[in-house]
Amino acid sequence: MLHISTDPSLLDLNAIHGFLSTCYWSPGIARGRLERAIAHSLCFGVYDTGEPRASDSTKPAQIGFARVVTDQATYAYLCDVFVLESHRGRGASKLLMRAIIEHPDLQGLRRFCLMTRDAHGLYSQFGFAPCADPTRYMERLDRESYKRP
Repeated sequence: MLHISTDPSLLDLNAIHGFLSTCYWSPGIARGRLERAIAHSLCFGVYDTGEPRASDSTKPAQIGFARVVTDQATYAYLCDVFVLESHRGRGASKLLMRAIIEHPDLQGLRRFCLMTRDAHGLYSQFGFAPCADPTRYMERLDRESYKRP
């Protein structure tokens, strides 16, 4: 059975770092940097309650994760979303997205953004669409930042 929680004490930082440090959007991210990001975000864990965590059998295995950077009033940025490949195809990503979209601290926002290379189909089911005017979007990108602690 799958369960979504925002309880930070349930997060399996080893599993999260293990995935994010090897994925295309955050390769090589330092553990300390990730921990800092998690501490300053609203995080959602996806857990398989029928599968014990390898390192702590009292907690369920973490099979997915998402992080929302937000002021909880006007803006949110969804990032670091994943479901472990071994657990895909069971509805975990949709369950996760529903929990995020329905979370009380994320209601009434003017803008809720994300960036994706390959999951447009999933996010469009939850109201996300390409930027209405991409000419207004700007960024300051440091492609080398994850190579530093």
